Amino acid sequence: MGLTGRTLAPMRIDDLDFELPPELIAQEPAVRREDARLLVLDPGTASPRHTSIRALPAELVPGDLVVLNDTRVLPARLDARRDTGGRVELLALEAEADGRWRMLARAGGTLRADEVLLVGEDAQVRLDRPLGGGRWLAAGVDGDLLSLLLRYGRMPLPPYIRREGADPRLDALDRERYQTVFAKHAGAVAAPTAGLHLTPELLAALAARGLEVATLTLHVGLGTFEPVRTERLEDHRMHDEAFEIPPATAEAVRRTRAAGGRVVAVGTTTVRALEAAAAASDDGLPTAGAARTDLLIAPGYDLRVVDVLLTNFHLPRSTLLALVSALAGRERILAAYAEAVREGYRFYSYGDAMLIVTR
Repeated sequence: MGLTGRTLAPMRIDDLDFELPPELIAQEPAVRREDARLLVLDPGTASPRHTSIRALPAELVPGDLVVLNDTRVLPARLDARRDTGGRVELLALEAEADGRWRMLARAGGTLRADEVLLVGEDAQVRLDRPLGGGRWLAAGVDGDLLSLLLRYGRMPLPPYIRREGADPRLDALDRERYQTVFAKHAGAVAAPTAGLHLTPELLAALAARGLEVATLTLHVGLGTFEPVRTERLEDHRMHDEAFEIPPATAEAVRRTRAAGGRVVAVGTTTVRALEAAAAASDDGLPTAGAARTDLLIAPGYDLRVVDVLLTNFHLPRSTLLALVSALAGRERILAAYAEAVREGYRFYSYGDAMLIVTR
């Protein structure tokens, strides 16, 4: 069931627009994860502060709880061929209980129910039935589709990262770097990109400073790149995603809150999961369990759980930009983005990061 909690202020999507030079859209990750720059917005300073992701432990305080999204990105893109030789692009979206998958299929001609497509030299995918909008229910012919993805799939990079043709170096780079070091539960078709900056050494430094680290799982779906097509943000129909909060994480949030500590979300997906679970609970704090959420967080939304957010820089006119504006205010966020542009920060999935502190 989708969980909602909208108490949004009226907003036009034009209010979330900004100018971004194309050369600031990162096409590859930094040489090392910890090389990313960090722009800090906190209540104590009028202007953003500029530092690096290495300084993250020093920006937080003992007693804070850092919550990570441990979803694992599937190599979900497949290049397939029809028996006529025509090319078909497949993108695995979500597994069904019976082992079949919902897939997005794009071809030059009309695809048919029960059509079998060739992948690689000898693997096959069968399109069982159409689901509408280019989506199909599909299955592997001689084995499970997950094994086929792991063998032949490519990472499902967002459309603003350009990859022209096969490049073994970039393929290997994307397999490693479009994945967090703590990824555990496979199911995402996009990375929780704020977590891409963290390393085992940084996580150890957080623990050494007296911070607790917990995890949850939200499988990031294709809808994360869905543009807002309505003039008013509140009229936008939000995509839904599956998430699960373990008992240990729910208890850690409650323990941190009781002690007066802050909850630090790594990424907007972590915010969505925590706030969706809190909206569905009796006391405004997340409880353990699995659910789906279509929660839209924007200015006017009363965040119940998250005090600090580590996040990347987001697309203009997007629901993710609306979410970060809910924490810091639209005008302050847009001013910070303008400064990031002037300072040459790298934007989007492989780009630099921002730390938003509310208290």
